[in-house]
Amino acid sequence: MEKYLVNPAVVFIIILGVIFVLNRLFSRLAFRSERSAPGRCESYACGEKNFDNTAQPDYSQFFSFVFFFTLAHVATLIVTSIPLVDAGTLVLAMFYIIGGIISLYILLRK
Repeated sequence: MEKYLVNPAVVFIIILGVIFVLNRLFSRLAFRSERSAPGRCESYACGEKNFDNTAQPDYSQFFSFVFFFTLAHVATLIVTSIPLVDAGTLVLAMFYIIGGIISLYILLRK
């Protein structure tokens, strides 16, 4: 019996049953208003009654920010995962560092 209690599927079913029982128990104790609030089923748009869905956000600054972190993280990942056993791997690490610096310069120039 103890062997079956460590099985992930059995543990999942037991926890699912406990959550279901607790949900039923606490749903009877939950506060419910007598009447429904006006506009309860309408979508919320930051307090605006007539919300226009034609907003076009500008992602140009966001993309440069994302590319900056992608370049920095990929260069760091490559450089830290290269084993420094001889001069050839050190040259490869320096190649990635210089490539990352050049790419960041191109990305951040105005």
